[in-house]
Amino acid sequence: MGKAKVKSGPLARRPDNSAFKQQRLPAWSPMLTANTVLPFFYFMALICMLLGVWLLLTVQSTQEMKLDYTEAGSCNLCYIKRQNASNAAQSCTCSVMFSIQKAFKGDVFFYYGLKNFHQNLRRYMDSRDDGQMVGRKRNLKNPSSYCQPFDKDQTGVPIAPCGAVANSIFNDSFTLSYHQPGSYRVRIPLLRRGITWYTDENVKFRNPKTENLTLAEVFKDTARPLYWQKPVYELDPDDPTNNGFINEDLIIWMREAAFPNFKKLYGVLNRADEVFAKGLPAGNYTIDINYNFPVQYFRGRKEVVLTTLTWFGGQNHFLPVAYLVTSSLILLLAVVLTVIWWKFGKAGKNMQE
Repeated sequence: MGKAKVKSGPLARRPDNSAFKQQRLPAWSPMLTANTVLPFFYFMALICMLLGVWLLLTVQSTQEMKLDYTEAGSCNLCYIKRQNASNAAQSCTCSVMFSIQKAFKGDVFFYYGLKNFHQNLRRYMDSRDDGQMVGRKRNLKNPSSYCQPFDKDQTGVPIAPCGAVANSIFNDSFTLSYHQPGSYRVRIPLLRRGITWYTDENVKFRNPKTENLTLAEVFKDTARPLYWQKPVYELDPDDPTNNGFINEDLIIWMREAAFPNFKKLYGVLNRADEVFAKGLPAGNYTIDINYNFPVQYFRGRKEVVLTTLTWFGGQNHFLPVAYLVTSSLILLLAVVLTVIWWKFGKAGKNMQE
């Protein structure tokens, strides 16, 4: 069989004479006129305005209370005590009273917040061993070099969990109480389990295999982080299943925040109690704080946040305001274009020049 002739010369690179390669396919080119563009602009302004108002009303339906307790009430003494690092091992408790003017209806979420704490620094975020956190025994005894200088203690014993992120865990604890009218204080029950992401608790954080050993025996040849008051297998003395790398407070802290001012979930109101079946009633409250976390070294502040949530989340006005501002800009542009069209472009008048 003869070979097909191969084109040579200047015609060798010419595309085939087809509708696709010669760009002769049928196409639709919209004619942008005032009669089509201006209604579109007004329609988009109306849609953005309706979305903005709807989201704004949704956000405003949430209730939120923030309480900065850094130096509030008797916490001022603990604040001064934590200025001296030599007092780190000494406990300090304080109480702060506050009132809620309007009842928080439905589920109430309890957060702790920090200001001016930069969890988003690259070296800080890298200072962890994810292999250790998923329960690999090899990483348990040989932490990653990324954890330095928080990989081993002064005697050379490996630290578990290692790294700056785990070492700086927020370790204040809270007890919330409600003052019933004409009665005594009632402790508010908080759900402290089930507050983490499913993938975090079941995939990214796992304890090493015990193999008929206790958790303390598994972590036997490791040391606690330098700034911790107790080892990782004793983080929750009330719930043995909430210890080790699967401790929910530890998991929440290990998910770094993107901004220096942030809040993290501490607990959810347990509405099984008859007093709090509908939420938090209006009245006076007291929060007892085990004050451990120092903030003077980074000029930070500490706060607690009580809030309700909607399908949209918490009280965040950014998206509603963004929709309303966008709507205003589109409407302004539409009005300007309408005036220009009416004055210069309608029926082709005044366009001779």
